[in-house]
Order: sequence, then structure tokens, then C-alpha cells
Amino acid sequence: MKTLGSLIKRNTKMFFKDKGLFFTSLITPMILLVLYATFLAGVYRDVFVQTLPPFVSNDIIEGLIGGEVLSSMLAVSCVTVAFCSNMLMVQDKVTGALQDLSVSPVKKSTLALSYYLSTFCSTIIVCLAAFAICLIYVALTGWYFTVGDVLLCLADVVLLVAFGTALSSLINFFLSSQGQISAVGSMVSSTYGFLCGAYMPISQFPVWMQKVIAFLPGTHGTVLLRRHALGGAVRQLVADGLPADVIELLKDGVDANLYFFDALVPEWTLYLVLVGFTLFTIAAYVLLHYWKNRKKK
Repeated sequence: MKTLGSLIKRNTKMFFKDKGLFFTSLITPMILLVLYATFLAGVYRDVFVQTLPPFVSNDIIEGLIGGEVLSSMLAVSCVTVAFCSNMLMVQDKVTGALQDLSVSPVKKSTLALSYYLSTFCSTIIVCLAAFAICLIYVALTGWYFTVGDVLLCLADVVLLVAFGTALSSLINFFLSSQGQISAVGSMVSSTYGFLCGAYMPISQFPVWMQKVIAFLPGTHGTVLLRRHALGGAVRQLVADGLPADVIELLKDGVDANLYFFDALVPEWTLYLVLVGFTLFTIAAYVLLHYWKNRKKK
């Protein structure tokens, strides 16, 4: 454990010392928040105004928009920032530092876990800062969050960071140059938001693509964030007497509900899929490190 702690400390320090990596990771959520607040907020407002009855107050609509912006931005950032934070593993390959660490008496599983855990620590720091900024944005636009909603969103962020770190670790294992990691990072940044339903509602995709997207763990994380970020505003709509069928139609439209072959996926299943896939990916990543070094021997 002492060796693992020392490696985590070393990797985390290396990340924060590299100003390029740190600011690239930090600026990504900020750019997304500005884009969502500037452009997509108006689109969300038009959708809610057209969908909801005229008696729904503008405050609730603003609360719904704030929840949409928060959940969309965090759903993407928790994964894309992890890819930025995980560049250190590839850099160590390029500089030869990883080879030096591999010939040391450190267990290969310990070395692999150190990269994962240090990337998780770096990513969670950036994403928690982004979460705090999002909460300020929601407070300025329309606050309907309870303490429970905030804690649930926080738990979703932690889970999505763990998922994003596991995914980036597994993919980065096969990369060996800065050009490759930059290409993969650009591809993930440009496509992940669409695939997880953060940029465009899943209901707007063709039926066949909706069924494919329902298999993706990232989609489950986005739906969890949607449910918890919109929970307070939705409860206010229920208290104001909005019919249950209209509420469900609204949830379907903003991806607070996920359907797997026409069956509504319960919340516990969303958590199970996200946690299960994350653990499976971490195990695969550690085993790849073990088998690679065993093959060399």
C-alpha cells in the first residue's frame, strides 16, 4: 500500500506540474458550460415552452433548463477530462519512465492501479470544481435542488469519473505516442456527447440507434444525472398539478427515462450497469498490464 500511495502521489504531482495538461483538463468543462448556457439553453427553453402547459411558471422552466445544462455538461466532462488527465501514462511510455518503473520491484498490478487512481484523483478535482460552478449557474437561473438532489448528483459525478477513468485507462494502454492520445482525445471529445445523449436527446435519434445507445454505460450515467438534476423541478410540477402522463412525456423527452427495447429501465439497473462495466474495465486494464509484462519475461 505504501508503494501504491507513493506512485499515486508521484503521478498526481506530475499531472499538476504539467500546466498544459492541467489547463487543458480544466478549460474543457468551462467551454462546455459557456456553449450550453449560450446556445443550448435557448433550445431547451423552446422545447419546454412548447411541451408544458401555459400555467407553468417561467421560474420552473428556468429550473429545468439549469438541470439540463448541469447534467449535460457533467455527463460529458467526467469522461473527456479523464482522457486529458490520463495522458501521463502515455507520456511515461514516450519518455521511457514507464520502462524504468516496470523493471523495478513494483508489482505490475500496483503500477497499473497507480495510474488509474492518480487519474481518478486528478479528474475528480477538476470535475468537482466544474460541479461547483454549475451549481452557481443553477442558483442564478432557477434553484429547485434539495440537499438530497445535490448529493445524488455528486454520487453520479464520482461514478462517471470512475467510469471515464477506467475507459481512458483501457484505451490508453494501447497508445504509445502523443499524436495517438491527441487523436483519441479529439475523437472522444467530439463524439461522446452525442453517443451518451448529452448533446441531443436520445428520443431524437432513429429507433435503431436508440436501441444501440441503450447498451452504452455512459448513457446510463447521463440518465442518472438527468433524473437527479431535474428532480426538484419535476417535483414542483407535480405539486402544481401537472398530470402524470405529461410528466412522463417530459421525462422521456429530456432523457430522464431510459427504455431498453420498450421497457423502462429502473434506477437501480442504471447504477448496476455503470458500476459493473467500470469494475469490468478496471479488471481488464490491470490484467492487460500483467499479461504484457509476463509475456516480456
